[in-house]
Amino acid sequence: MLYWFLKRLALGPVLRVLYRPWVEGLENIPTDGPAILASNHLSFSDSFFLPLVVSRRITFVAKEEYFTGKGLKGRFNAVFFRGVGMIPMNRSGGSASDGAMNAGLEVLREGGLFGIYPEGTRSPDGRLYRGRTGVARLALKAGVPVLPVVMVDTDRIQPPGRVIPKIARVGVKIGAPLDFSRYEGLEEDRFVLRSVTDELMYELMSLSGREYVDMYATTAKAAASKAAEKAAASKAAATKPAA
Repeated sequence: MLYWFLKRLALGPVLRVLYRPWVEGLENIPTDGPAILASNHLSFSDSFFLPLVVSRRITFVAKEEYFTGKGLKGRFNAVFFRGVGMIPMNRSGGSASDGAMNAGLEVLREGGLFGIYPEGTRSPDGRLYRGRTGVARLALKAGVPVLPVVMVDTDRIQPPGRVIPKIARVGVKIGAPLDFSRYEGLEEDRFVLRSVTDELMYELMSLSGREYVDMYATTAKAAASKAAEKAAASKAAATKPAA
């Protein structure tokens, strides 16, 4: 399968030599059985380095746009991401995201590891943003533990917008599993889902040492984009020659 070929024979050995990834808490990964790996999200490369340091296969969700591109590049991306076991996810929320969650539930019911980014998108500035409750719903429905995972310095080698990563060492921290079995049967209670998600995000904040922002990352990105557009418009108006 493409996943194991890339990890063991092709991409994996290259990444190990160039980036020398280190890992803490590997003993927290169960040797068998289902679990959710919930990680902060700093870089596109996160989905490569976490599977690299974990011996078991991890199935991730990836944004739907990676699977729907046009032309040769679009087809290549779709084949690649499906080949390494990623599941397309519609990030608009609600029922549009149910397909990916149902696929994740199936992975867990089959005893696999499922990777997810609770923030829903990459952090625009390295800080940790408010988590979305899909991870909590999935954990309660499947009745599985959630392991907080922190990616270290992946934003330094490949910040948003950079295509080719710089060469520098990166790391992964894996925290102790979180048990939410006390909420069994309450996966549709929005207050419980928010409580579970916030507990997870607190663990990610503690493990990472990153500043927490009680705002969705998508909201922060939209505000930054709007501010940039406004600044560009103001600059253009200021430099426009008088009639």
